[in-house]
Amino acid sequence: MIREFFNRVFKSKGWKIEGGIPKGVKKCVLIAAPHTSNWDFLFGLGALHEFKLDVKYLAKKELFRFPLRGMFISLGGVPVDRSKSSSMVDAMVSLIKSKDEIIVMIPPEGTRKRVEKWKSGFYHVAHGAGVPIVLGYLDYKRKIAGIGPAIYPTGNKEEDFRKIEEFYRDVAPRFPENFNPKIS
Repeated sequence: MIREFFNRVFKSKGWKIEGGIPKGVKKCVLIAAPHTSNWDFLFGLGALHEFKLDVKYLAKKELFRFPLRGMFISLGGVPVDRSKSSSMVDAMVSLIKSKDEIIVMIPPEGTRKRVEKWKSGFYHVAHGAGVPIVLGYLDYKRKIAGIGPAIYPTGNKEEDFRKIEEFYRDVAPRFPENFNPKIS
């Protein structure tokens, strides 16, 4: 019922979807970027419902308190203690490897505020689990929620990051002043 509500809001505001998880991809890390507004969560969940995707997503543990804990968990939320990032990467790699099918959504900026560079945990999770990084986005200028190409981590972070940065260069966030598409 909550997912349908988010989907109704998504559609009523004129948003559309484009793209999708590439054919044959059963497990992946789905980047959620840009992340500059609380609206990203609402429109993102509406889009996921429209795409008919069941994802697990990471969010700061502080969000998982009463009365919202049950809602976040029912929507696929996994609480993250941001002070323990290395153990989180290992836990996510283990989770992905233990499933036949799973999509783990990660907002690589880690916050709605402007950052000098993205956190690279998403890359380490995908590389460690041997799964692609799929590029998800909310383009506020076009009112499009999309799922773009898959990047298969090669271990050459510089080259892989360049491809990801290039993809996000023209995506319009809700608050452009809070978005920096630089990963490293």
